[in-house]
Amino acid sequence: MKEVSIIGVNLAKQLFQLHGATAEGEVVFRNKLSRKQFFTFMQS
Repeated sequence: MKEVSIIGVNLAKQLFQLHGATAEGEVVFRNKLSRKQFFTFMQS
């Protein structure tokens, strides 16, 4: 997996939208997570 340098978070009422990118701007992941999933994701 490529190294993620940037994480963008869009906060909403029920879901968090995450965007991870390399330092060059290449997209590594895009996820929609519930509050519980977001908490677990950020711990890892």
